[in-house]
Amino acid sequence: MHTVVLTKGVPDFREGQVSFDEDGHLERGKTPTVMNPNDKHALRAALQTKVRNGGQLSLMSMGPPGYGDVLGEGMETVYADDLYLVSDRELAASDTWATAITLATALEKVGEPDLVFAGFKTADGETGHTGPQTCWCLDWPIITHVIALDVDEDSRTVRAKRLVEGDIEEVETVEAPMPACIIADPEFTPSYRQASHRLTHKDLRAETEARAQDHEAHMTTWDHEDLNLDPDYIGLDGSPTIVSSVDPIPKAPAEREATMVEANDEEGMNEVLDAMTPFAAETSGAAGD
Repeated sequence: MHTVVLTKGVPDFREGQVSFDEDGHLERGKTPTVMNPNDKHALRAALQTKVRNGGQLSLMSMGPPGYGDVLGEGMETVYADDLYLVSDRELAASDTWATAITLATALEKVGEPDLVFAGFKTADGETGHTGPQTCWCLDWPIITHVIALDVDEDSRTVRAKRLVEGDIEEVETVEAPMPACIIADPEFTPSYRQASHRLTHKDLRAETEARAQDHEAHMTTWDHEDLNLDPDYIGLDGSPTIVSSVDPIPKAPAEREATMVEANDEEGMNEVLDAMTPFAAETSGAAGD
């Protein structure tokens, strides 16, 4: 069984160093990058599948060379076997449609996996389109807002519980043939019911530690020529989305002043203790009521 997780690097807005070019396009190569937070739900769902069903688990991303570090982080998190990075200047400024065409082509080159997992949206675009559009390009069934799932390899089906219209009180169970695409919801909670599952989880973690430290040795990088993609259908030229303007969000000013105290400053530390003691006393009193 082969499982692939689509993941992406997103700007680390906490750093306040997001870079845009003169046309308002995000310059990802000049912006601090972290793994898209919502992809971590997909990673957990994929890891559960590998622990329960075995097989090969791959991670795939499209972006600049720096995204290799994001894939390395993902490898350590999900105990992945290998990594795929689609990286090419021709792919720059792709919208979700051009990205989906590229990722779908890369998935076909990998060899049609059984399941593809994706997060339900990214922290930068927040459209929630890339996963479903990639699946549409492959003409696969898709199950969104998944909170639990089981795979039956004998019948080649995946059975999942999903949230309906985002309401956690409404849950439906659906079944789809594989290959299929799974969009994990933030409410997804891995379940390892059997002792063998927990032992496998432990063994995979130990096995992956060394591999993740040298993740580049397990990473395959493709450009648009490797995927035989027409430049007219990828990147900015292949993106029907038009962004009229981008207004960078300024870093919010601190609302409180901070006083720095060194650990070896005995007088300063005593002042900190005196300032905190009344609050500790209030908490202690409340707990005793």
